[in-house]
Formats: sequence, structure tokens, C-alpha cells
Amino acid sequence: MANWSGVFPAATTQMHEDGRLNLEATARHLEVVIKSGVQGLVMLGSLGENNTLSRDEKLQVLKCALEVANGKIPVISGVSELSTDMACDFVQAAQNAGVDGFMVLPAMVYHSDERETLNHFFTVAKASTQPIIIYNNPLAYKVDITPQMLEEMAKEEKFVAIKESSGDPRRITDVFNHVGDRYTVFSGVDDLALECTMLGATGWIAGIGLAFPEENQYLWDLMQAGEWEKAREIYRWYTPLLHLDVGNKFVQNIKLAIQETGLGKEYVRAPRLILEGAERQRVLATIHEGIKNRPQIPARVG
Repeated sequence: MANWSGVFPAATTQMHEDGRLNLEATARHLEVVIKSGVQGLVMLGSLGENNTLSRDEKLQVLKCALEVANGKIPVISGVSELSTDMACDFVQAAQNAGVDGFMVLPAMVYHSDERETLNHFFTVAKASTQPIIIYNNPLAYKVDITPQMLEEMAKEEKFVAIKESSGDPRRITDVFNHVGDRYTVFSGVDDLALECTMLGATGWIAGIGLAFPEENQYLWDLMQAGEWEKAREIYRWYTPLLHLDVGNKFVQNIKLAIQETGLGKEYVRAPRLILEGAERQRVLATIHEGIKNRPQIPARVG
């Protein structure tokens, strides 16, 4: 099974102004992100607007990412469906498309209890021949995958990692205390990335790094090297931008940042609408301040 680690950005799905897929722009953006040194791509996550896409559109996005990655790094597909059967069906279609693994969410809309949640994940795992990242985001999806549940899930070898987005860095230590290093732990909340890494996370499913890929990778490299003083300096510059990954409008925030750094467009699919008015000006001020004070970082080798 996979031994994933490092930065796996949760890529956006680039759109035209009318909401149609813009696969050419998606490919151009992925090329830039890959060049920055990321270790994998997560497509069709929450930031990828998974639940606004049709099944055919999802498969088009995956085909685009696989062509750009060209086997250099793994391409992971989000699995965010309304029912367990629909999740299994999508997993099989995505496997046929050639994806390298999955990031599985609880079934959407219905808030399952512990027994139902475990059944969902184990059933999806049976449908998969590829490794799986367990996505825990109780703030957004109202289902908490607890350390005790991870003990039970450890019986399934396809579960290789967890994206921990509970918003509480104490959860990282609780996970290690319950299951040791059974899973790769990915930080899933941008403005807790340094804290989670210090506590043992060896991966980061990043958001705002899509707009600042070089700086994001440099921060990650500093943290992995244990150069905490330099990492803190970058993190303090970066944190106002990292805050844009949190809240109901995180997709609009990050797509606007991607636009302002010249890497794509802010267009989203309804019911989301692009930011406007005072809200837009507030987010733009944060982005422009970050661009203005962008740190000098060493050029990557290779």
C-alpha cells in the first residue's frame, strides 16, 4: 500500500465565467503546482467543488489531472457522494480512469452515527483496489471520525492516511496515542499546519498554497528540516492568508487568491457566487498585503 507524505494540495476545479469546466486552465494551474515540488494531487475535494459536478464532469477532471501528472506524482480523487452505493459506484469508475487512490468523506447530507459511518467507509474500501485517505471534518460535515473509530478502521489495510480537519490540534496527539503511526496524518486546516506538523503530521492537504505554491512548499521543507525559527517567520507572514482556508467561503477566497497571483480565475459554480462588496474588499486586502510582503525564498533545485 501507499506510503504518502508531503504536500498534497486540494486542487480547485477551474471554471469559465458561466460555470462550465475549464479543463485547459485547470491543467495550466496543476502544472505550476507540480513544478513547486508537491508530492501528490487531491482532485475533487471540497475545494474542488466536488458536489456541484456531474459524474461525467468529475471523470473529465480526473483525466485532466492524470494527464498532467503523467505518473510523476499520485492523483487522488475525493469521494463525496450522497449514499454509500453511489460512493462505491464512483470509486469503481475513477479506478477505471486510472486514479492512484481516494480521499473518502462521509456520505453527504445525512449525518450518520458511528456504526453507520464505519459501515460507509468499510463498504467503500471493499469497492476500492486503491489506498484511501480518511477525511475527518466534523465542523463542515457533522460527522466526527474519532481516534477510537480509527482503531477499528485500522483493520482495513487500504486505509493508509487521515486528513485531520477537526480544527483542534490536540486531536493529532490523541490519534497517535490511540493508533501510533498506523496512518499517515495529513494536516487538513491551513492555519494549523505548523502546529500539526510539530505534533507529528507528515503530510499537508493544502488550500491557499494553490495561490502561493513556492512559498507553501518552502514552509513545508523548513518544517520537515526542523528549522523552526525560519518556519515561524514564514508562517507569521503566511497566516493571514492561511485563514482564508477557513469558513464557508473558503472556495471563493482561495480562487480569488489564485486569480490575484495570476494562476487562474475566481469563477465558481452556483450556488456559490464570487465575492462582492465589503466582503470582497476585505479578502482582497489580505491577499494584496500578502503579495506585497511576499518573502524571498531560495530557488528550488531540480
